[in-house]
Amino acid sequence: MRVLVTGAGGRLGRAVLARLHEDGVTVRATSRQPRTDSGVEWVVADLATGDGLDEAVSGVDGVLHLASAPQGGRTYQVDVLGTRRLVVAAGAAGVGHLVYISIVGVDRVPIPYYRHKLSAEQVVTAGPVPWSVLRATQFPQFLDDLLTSSSRLGPVIGDRAVLAQPVDPGEVAARLAARLVAGPLGGIEEYGGPQVLRFDEAVRAWREARGSRRPLLPVRIPGRLGRELRAGGLVTEALPRGVRTWADHLADTYGGTGRK
Repeated sequence: MRVLVTGAGGRLGRAVLARLHEDGVTVRATSRQPRTDSGVEWVVADLATGDGLDEAVSGVDGVLHLASAPQGGRTYQVDVLGTRRLVVAAGAAGVGHLVYISIVGVDRVPIPYYRHKLSAEQVVTAGPVPWSVLRATQFPQFLDDLLTSSSRLGPVIGDRAVLAQPVDPGEVAARLAARLVAGPLGGIEEYGGPQVLRFDEAVRAWREARGSRRPLLPVRIPGRLGRELRAGGLVTEALPRGVRTWADHLADTYGGTGRK
């Protein structure tokens, strides 16, 4: 089986490459700049312009579409129009299965980036290639970075009642690989971490792991955005779930205070 992976250089992409290599899958990966790597065929392709996409999808059986541009003002060009370019090219090449990685809550949480991800889902579902969509919850590294940035001025700033469900990127990579092999779902699957945490619970564990005394400064997020985040817009009850916890991430990153 030959699989094309877009966004292979990102955090999830690197985990996916490792998983596919372990599974014995022949991998082709896209990059906007020339790259070399043992065990991976790197090809130059740009979703924002379409350059190289026809060559990238030629001769592959499936596509794992992970590429995204959440920052820098290129989100619509890459995530929506770029996904459309990829789907058209994959359809013309006779690709048998396209798996798109999305985010739990794109249909609920009113964030501009999420609206683009939802539009990209719609491009995939309306396209000519048999498809699957996997919506994952947030990675623990994202939550870790968020807490670090929100505490730059001293206290950790945030809405204590926001709910999160960190999921390990390696486990998402395994789920993506399994979904690819299982064949087109023609539907949307959700996948989350083992625990749903309130923001204040996540902060408490994070402070303990880092040996920090920074207090939590509660700031209630207003409007519909805050309501959705507090009501569980970023979490899922779907099974199965991952097994690695927020405490596991903290222990691996900071030494932790024991695993829960």
